[in-house]
Amino acid sequence: MLTQEQVLTTTSKEKWEKLYHQMWLIRLFDEKVDEFFAKGLIHGTTHLCVGQEATAAGACAVLEERDKITSTHRGHGHCIAKGAEVNRMMAELFGRETGYCKGKGGSMHIADLDKGNLGANGIVGGGIPIAVGAALTSKMKQLDYVTISFFGDGATNEGSFHEAINMASIWKLPVVFFCENNQYGMSGSVKEMINIENIAERAAAYGIPGVVVDGNDIFAVMQATDEAVKRARNGEGPTLIEAKTYRYKGHSKSDAKKYRTREEEMEWRNERDAIVRMKNALVAEGVFTEEQADAIEQQARTEIEQAVEFAEKSPMPSIDTLLEDVFA
Repeated sequence: MLTQEQVLTTTSKEKWEKLYHQMWLIRLFDEKVDEFFAKGLIHGTTHLCVGQEATAAGACAVLEERDKITSTHRGHGHCIAKGAEVNRMMAELFGRETGYCKGKGGSMHIADLDKGNLGANGIVGGGIPIAVGAALTSKMKQLDYVTISFFGDGATNEGSFHEAINMASIWKLPVVFFCENNQYGMSGSVKEMINIENIAERAAAYGIPGVVVDGNDIFAVMQATDEAVKRARNGEGPTLIEAKTYRYKGHSKSDAKKYRTREEEMEWRNERDAIVRMKNALVAEGVFTEEQADAIEQQARTEIEQAVEFAEKSPMPSIDTLLEDVFA
């Protein structure tokens, strides 16, 4: 496995700047969405990934354009990391026809097939078998793409998780199972739901590697995912990665977070924040200066404001389109 120093030295300055910009886009997008839900300007529900930016950005950073991902109900970060346009994402949440699903899908159903994003999913664990299906297609048609399936800790107790991993391991499919363990499945601690130290230990039951990484360390995420992707592409089968991270916001917009302490939240924010750690490491290595980092952050802020403006000015879907894109 590559060391942090090797990841730093083998990745171009331009790519680090792009990744840092992407991390800020993910955070600022979800913070803006949180703001609009609180004001009643966006309807439905949403699940935010503020605090988890390094998992999506780090994992997708080692993928090639032809590679695929499947996402989750907490999927805005995955979409952005795989190249989605924040304008179209924001328009989708505003219910506008310029959105990815023409305003009909909302927060949990954004997909962008042109970018290899096979879609977010409101069903816990719902994207895992889809990823295995995509990997089977790649193998049977010799398309040489790898699929990463993102899911949360709660999904690892679903039948779809075990069935899909079992099939992928038997057939050595080119898929990476990426568990974002943010410590809580809805309103319960993962420690109350799983009777093992690490979710990655479950990989042993299926004869595949299980890897635990610090999900708030983008370098560690890139290292582990790069190795898993190369293994999958070489025909050696799947890997289960468990990235330990933390969501700063509640499970959904209506979650008051009464099941955890303020002290715990502040510890993750103040001592383990993914963006701060990335910035400090890149400044220390001379990849960019503090001033350049601030400029990248400001650029991301401008883009999010432009996305809001785009969404607000976009038209609502016509009533005539109500039955379009509906399949029985």
